[in-house]
Amino acid sequence: MKFFRLDLLTLLISLFILNSCKNQDTVGLGVDSSSQLTGKLIDTSTILVKTVLEDSVVTTQATKNPLAFFTDPVFGVAESSLAASLSLPGAASYSLPSGTISIDSVRLVMPFADGFYGDSVASNYKLNVYQLTEKYDETKSYYNTKKWQYNSSSLLGSLTFKARTHDSIKIYNILTGAPDTLRKVPAQLRIPIDKSFIISNFFNASNATLSSNTVFQTLVKGLYITLDKNQTTGPGGAFMFTKGDTVAIYCKINNGTTIDTTQVKLPITGLAANITHTYSTTINAALNSTANTSSTFYLQGLASLRAKISFPNLLVNLRNNLLKKDSDLVLNRAELVITPTVGSTGQYRTIPRITMYQLDIAHQRTNIQDGSTSDPRSGGASVFGGFFSTVTKSYHFILTAYMQDLLLKKTVDYGTYIAPIDTTSNTAVQITATPAVAARTSAVGTDNSSAYKIKLNVIYTKIKKGQ
Repeated sequence: MKFFRLDLLTLLISLFILNSCKNQDTVGLGVDSSSQLTGKLIDTSTILVKTVLEDSVVTTQATKNPLAFFTDPVFGVAESSLAASLSLPGAASYSLPSGTISIDSVRLVMPFADGFYGDSVASNYKLNVYQLTEKYDETKSYYNTKKWQYNSSSLLGSLTFKARTHDSIKIYNILTGAPDTLRKVPAQLRIPIDKSFIISNFFNASNATLSSNTVFQTLVKGLYITLDKNQTTGPGGAFMFTKGDTVAIYCKINNGTTIDTTQVKLPITGLAANITHTYSTTINAALNSTANTSSTFYLQGLASLRAKISFPNLLVNLRNNLLKKDSDLVLNRAELVITPTVGSTGQYRTIPRITMYQLDIAHQRTNIQDGSTSDPRSGGASVFGGFFSTVTKSYHFILTAYMQDLLLKKTVDYGTYIAPIDTTSNTAVQITATPAVAARTSAVGTDNSSAYKIKLNVIYTKIKKGQ
């Protein structure tokens, strides 16, 4: 008996500890067991979901900058080019080194960021660089819809390459007054740039031009970086680049008695993406459909597609059919399950993370209660969900607090959306439209013939009034 009691005590302690752990499978709203009538699970299909266009998005000062030409067999063609501002060294007034300067080479250096999407095997890519004919104004914010003017007849540089976005490379580190050394750097593109462009706009520039970064940028205007559609073969893809691109000038300086090598860097201090989509017949049909719901819906990054979702029938049924005059209803758990269509996770993987948000009365994006840091019922980003599970092959969201507030009419559904989101931060619920993810997902909507239709699983408890 002595050992039996010890085992029982250990078991009880273990149960208390396990019950205190909060994760996506155990979150819900508490219920007073003394007033509980019953608890039931509703596996409902009363969901309306439809593909809609994503909002336009400001692309300046993005952490990831997309360069894309990708032909998707389902979604169509996605393109993104980059406009870049070019600055003086240190983005401030600059004095040229004394002596005779000769240029060995010029490279536009573009470090890769994580997030390549497309074909890294069969496709060859050709990148072209041109000069803008309109100034890139760093005091302005540019949207993805901005169409840039550039001199297409004068090619400043080009590079043909394969998608090797994680392969480090070795370059020479130019040291003033010492031998150059070889060093390894993260994966990057290094595009040769015409020397005459640098000579004309930098080394032969007037003292007044070099004394002011604003004047220099007005003269140079900026660069336009794009993938050549005629010379890029295969399906193509979408690349992401970090901030910190630069034009590196490798040159020799002859001071009469000594000749030394040096490197001068013209930093790119502003980047903006011009993103366009030419949708397939399938996507255009989904966007133009007048039906209030669809059997398949589509999500795509690069400021492309999101889905509008609502739960009208569920709330009507719960209010009218389940509630009685002597009882109230408490939702213990509400879980939305979204499953990509079979076969869509093949060559081109699904979006690794999606988000869900609502609109406020001013039709501005705001967090759903379960994803809000200001709501005590929220379990945080990890509980709220939206991550694609490679085990279940689906996305899950916990919407218990949101559904409870809709049921009790404490909140109004001015519009609720599901959208792609980047995985840069997994500790916060992101709801802002972003150009920093290029992946896409086609998911099963309200298709009653599919076992994978979108579902909202609700566990509820009826509570006696006056208890």
